[in-house]
Amino acid sequence: MSTLSPARKNRFKQIARALPIIIGAFITAYGLEAVLIPNNVSDGGVTGLSIVSSQLTGMPLGALIAVLNIPFVYLGYKQIGKSFAIYSVIGIASLAYATTLMHHIPTIIEGDTLLITVIGGIIIGFGMGLALRNGGALDGIDMLAVLLARKLPFGTSDLILFLNLFVFIIVSFVFGLKGAFLSGIAYFIASKVIQMVEEGLSGSKTYKIITSQPDLLVQTIYDRLGRNATYNLVQGAYSNEQYKEITCIINRLEDSKMKEIIYEIDNNAFVAVYDVAEVRGGNFKKRDIH
Repeated sequence: MSTLSPARKNRFKQIARALPIIIGAFITAYGLEAVLIPNNVSDGGVTGLSIVSSQLTGMPLGALIAVLNIPFVYLGYKQIGKSFAIYSVIGIASLAYATTLMHHIPTIIEGDTLLITVIGGIIIGFGMGLALRNGGALDGIDMLAVLLARKLPFGTSDLILFLNLFVFIIVSFVFGLKGAFLSGIAYFIASKVIQMVEEGLSGSKTYKIITSQPDLLVQTIYDRLGRNATYNLVQGAYSNEQYKEITCIINRLEDSKMKEIIYEIDNNAFVAVYDVAEVRGGNFKKRDIH
């Protein structure tokens, strides 16, 4: 039986990674051309600037997306790496081509501003999230925010918000104040969908628990959720008593069951819960909830 050479395996991996980015770009283009743009609603970031420039100059949106993203792709290459830049080029080129291809497709929603912002935000958020999940980007403004955060006393998220406020001020001169507000709402919805797609619907949470019955609680968590836990010995600052602090990572679907177990064993337990961006290694597989 013949086996694939390492070079061929690597080629298949690259194709498998690039394909979802291309699909994400086409989904995003559909959200723009079939929902947002015909209703005078824009996106944020470089795409939003491209939409405004297209309306003002009459130049094709696809060409503007490609050209305006060039400096940001270079920035991504310098600050994040060659692989990210290459896959971002694939994504941005696909988005540029897809907007040109879909420019005259029928508008699926008209008039209903709530539906326009919600449906448009969901569609473009899903497309952009799919690209980001696979290591590419469809918009360069996030790269600029990462670079500025290293040089200014502000967080990346604060800078992304600031840069997009600037974009939506420009949008207001073309689409009006109402269009700018709707664009901001659509962008907000899209950002939440991007986060969901990147993390997955079953993103993880870390529970830190201090209880009077740590051993029973750990055993019950294992019996009902199939999740292991670890102990940290901690000491109360005032009481000087030592406790076993339980640390356990679960997926989001198990959250309500975890709370139920804790309340059942010790309803006075001290519990702190943290969102986890990513979990790797170990034995973190989904198990049946009993």
